[in-house]
Order: sequence, then structure tokens, then C-alpha cells
Amino acid sequence: MSKIEENVTHEDVAKRVIKKKYHFYFWIIYFLFNVIRWGSYFNDYWYSFRSNLIEFPLHLIIVYFNIYYLIPRYLLRKKYTMYVAFLLFSLGLHYAVRSGLNYWLIAENIWPEAQGENEPFGLNHIIAVVLGELYVLALTYSIKISVDFIMERNKNQQLTALQYKTELQYLKAQIQPHFFFNTLNNLYALTIQKSSEASEVVVKLSEFMQYIIYDASKRKVPLIQEIQYIDNYIELENIRYGNQIETEINIVGCIDDVLVTPLLFLPFVENAFKHGFKDKGEMSLLVSFEVRNETLIFMSENSYDENASLKSKNGIGIKNVERRLQLLYNKNYELMISNDSNLYKITLKIPTT
Repeated sequence: MSKIEENVTHEDVAKRVIKKKYHFYFWIIYFLFNVIRWGSYFNDYWYSFRSNLIEFPLHLIIVYFNIYYLIPRYLLRKKYTMYVAFLLFSLGLHYAVRSGLNYWLIAENIWPEAQGENEPFGLNHIIAVVLGELYVLALTYSIKISVDFIMERNKNQQLTALQYKTELQYLKAQIQPHFFFNTLNNLYALTIQKSSEASEVVVKLSEFMQYIIYDASKRKVPLIQEIQYIDNYIELENIRYGNQIETEINIVGCIDDVLVTPLLFLPFVENAFKHGFKDKGEMSLLVSFEVRNETLIFMSENSYDENASLKSKNGIGIKNVERRLQLLYNKNYELMISNDSNLYKITLKIPTT
């Protein structure tokens, strides 16, 4: 086992162990409860305190022996006969030691709560003590099972959240590479041509990369910042395609306090540039953001070339966004895609809260 695996294993084990202070709290409460209960039962608190003081360490021994040895070694491995045999032996030994110590150290009357002709060390006394101890064993193991269940559930929730986070980061990382390559190639061509637009591309690309590296790593960003980023992207693409793009970005409603997941809308805009150019090399693009009744409505509408690949609806970019939407909002979102009369339209509705 590697050091990393060993450290992870030890950390997981440590997290699943109940802290010692909770063991201490439980047994103190249990001890006081028994002293008061039996002391009030036969109106002798001093006897109850002394007898419970003797029985208390025996409870600890048999409880932890059962939980951490007998159950894992036999019961959980389906060795039921061995488990029952060892448990009965433990209970018998527990009865003999407990009753003997009470008889020799406390008082000869070790069963003051009995009525009638019931005598200590008789069958009724043995059954009463064993049943009482089985109650303690069942109670403590029930507590352990409950704690283990809660810890395991929390661990699974953390693993699921980590898996979602990792997948979201992976999906986010898929968005930009081809855009950067295209922009760098375009910058190279402009540099060769000694175009004045080269410096503008460098500035916008720098802003673009700054957003990707720093802001896009956040869980949420202001919507206005995301819109500025999309506008920057459109300007870069416009330079790339020789200013042949008619674009418009509309904002309806108050977006000042709206936070969104970074890079959620960009694939739709990228998709428009990928499949939106007509034969004449022209393109129109309308992007709008509307806040209405705690819902953000994003709409992208662009001209569409019928001869272009039809993968825009089922391409990686759209599938990427759909998967991210499922992880982020479960079913609490609405995505509509239509392609009619050379017009490609996407409408996305997501909650703002």
C-alpha cells in the first residue's frame, strides 16, 4: 500500500470512529440513570451506587468485546453458531463475576428488588441478569449501527459532491481549447499582415484568459460579468471573421444581484458561430438575458446554414451544457432548442435563487 493510500485509509477510519468523549458521556449518563433507577426502586441509593460501581466495568468489558470482537469476527462473517456460543459464554462469565463480587464486596442480598421466594444465584436471577445485559448489548450496538449509518451516509454525500464537482470542472475545462487555438492562429495571421487589429486581439485575449483562469474557477459569478465575457468573445470572433457579424445583446430586468455558474451560456454562443454563417459569409446573432419572477431566461438566436453540419443540436458543446445543467439544477431548469426557417434558437430558463 502506498503512503497516500495508507494516509487516506487511516483518515477514513479515524472519521468513522466515535470520539472518546461521546463514549464517556454515554457511560456517565448510563451509570447515573441506573443508580437513580434502582436506588428509587428499593429505596437504597447507597447500595445501588456501590453495586453499579462494581457492575459498571463489567458492562464496559462485555459491550466492547461484543461490538469490536464478536460481531465483526463472527456475526458479520455469518458464523452464527460461534457468535452465539461465545456470547453465551461471555454472559455466563459476566453473571458469575458480577454476582460474586456483589455478594462478597457489597452485601449477601444481591437481589433486593426481588419479591417472593426468588433467591440470588437461582434460575430467575440468572435470567433477569442475562436479559438486563442483553438489553445493554442491544442498546449499545444499536447506537453504533446508527452512528455508522450516519457517518457512511455523510461520506457517500461527500463523495457524490466531490464527483459532481470533479465532473463539473472537467466539463468546464472542455469548453475553451479550440477557441484559444483559433484565436492564436488568427492573431498570427494578423501579425504577419501587420494589422492594427493585432494589438486589440492581444488585449481581448488577455482579458479572456484572465476570466478563464481566475473568475471561471469560482462557483458563482455576477451575471453582468458573464455578459461582459460573452461580449468580449463575440468581438474576438468578429475580428476573426472580418467584421461580418451582426450582433445584439439585450438585457431585460434587474440583473445587479443575479449570480450564475461561469461559462454556462458560452457554448450556445460558440455553437452559433460554428454553424451560423451563411454562404455569403455573413451572420446575425441575437443574445438576450431576462430576469422574471426569480427566473433567468437566456435566449440565443442566430441565422443558420442548412448546409452546415446538423451536429449543433447534438454536438459535444450542447451535451456538455445539458450535463452541467443536470448536475447544477437537477430537473429545475428548462432548455428548448429549435431550428426553423434558417433560424436556430435556444431558450434556457434557470432559477436565480
